Amino acid sequence: MGDGVELKNEIFFLPWPPSVNSVYRMFVMGKVPRMIISKQGREYFSKVAGLVKELYRIRFEKARLKVRIIVYPPDRRRRDLDNLGKVTLDSLQKAGIYRDDEQIDELIFLRCEVRKPGEVVVTIEEIVPHETKNAKDVEKQD
Repeated sequence: MGDGVELKNEIFFLPWPPSVNSVYRMFVMGKVPRMIISKQGREYFSKVAGLVKELYRIRFEKARLKVRIIVYPPDRRRRDLDNLGKVTLDSLQKAGIYRDDEQIDELIFLRCEVRKPGEVVVTIEEIVPHETKNAKDVEKQD
């Protein structure tokens, strides 16, 4: 940027995540619904946290973010990208890369070719917060 502000960015190479349905489990205790993280989910979050701790030093504490998630599925099965995104984004949040996924102002998904055993490449860029725009202004940019 021309104003001397240096914005951080990082690329994360993550293992293929389990499905959102296998990570988050709902049950009712008394009359109160509860959500828990399954053993498979806890193991994946722990694995990502270990990778992040070992390989990446960058953190986006309060920054507004642009996130691009590129998925290389392990096979040709049909999958919803938004489900993959939920587990991926939650794993990076739990690993301390950012405080809350509320920080994400722009989110892009891209599905690519099959790559065994599957991989997710996440690019996170710090961005200058956008001024409040109405939907018509945003649509004109596209």
